[in-house]
Amino acid sequence: MTVQQLPTLRVRLVDAAVSLTVEHGWSHVTMARLAEAVGVSRQTVYNEVGGKPALAEAMVQRELERFLTLVSAAFDAHPADLVAGVRDAARAVLENAERNPLLRAVASATHGADTEFLPLLTTHAESLLVTAKAVVVDRVAAYPTTLDARRLDAAVDVVVRVVLSHVMQPSAAPGRTADDIAWIAGRVLTA
Repeated sequence: MTVQQLPTLRVRLVDAAVSLTVEHGWSHVTMARLAEAVGVSRQTVYNEVGGKPALAEAMVQRELERFLTLVSAAFDAHPADLVAGVRDAARAVLENAERNPLLRAVASATHGADTEFLPLLTTHAESLLVTAKAVVVDRVAAYPTTLDARRLDAAVDVVVRVVLSHVMQPSAAPGRTADDIAWIAGRVLTA
């Protein structure tokens, strides 16, 4: 018989912060409410995650890691077909974003009154973009292309930015958008 590993305090705090954000909005997340939700003192929350900006960064980082796991799995499923890898990666990210309650809460907040979380996303957008691009460049570099490193970086930058744009403001169903993104990527990456 194995003992299932319990989530760390940090994981529990981030989970609780996500729940509070989804249910009440980011502006209603306080360290006191978070402490109450997890059953620890407010000082323990500060010791574990720092202040509210650090908590937001931990929440965003966790979601990014989830998305990048989907991206890697999509490329792994298509080791010989770059365009199929891009298509499945984009579809997985867009479908997950559509079902992700935190992203829905953040996206709806950008159209409502609770916009306190948005500046935190934009403040860290560069590091998120750099991380996402690095993973995708690494994955795409495993495929034969005619692009030098500079052009490959530029092409991946555009693809990642387009996917992220559709995460925040979708214009079509995930499958259709992924097909369109893959078509564009195929034209650029396999030219």
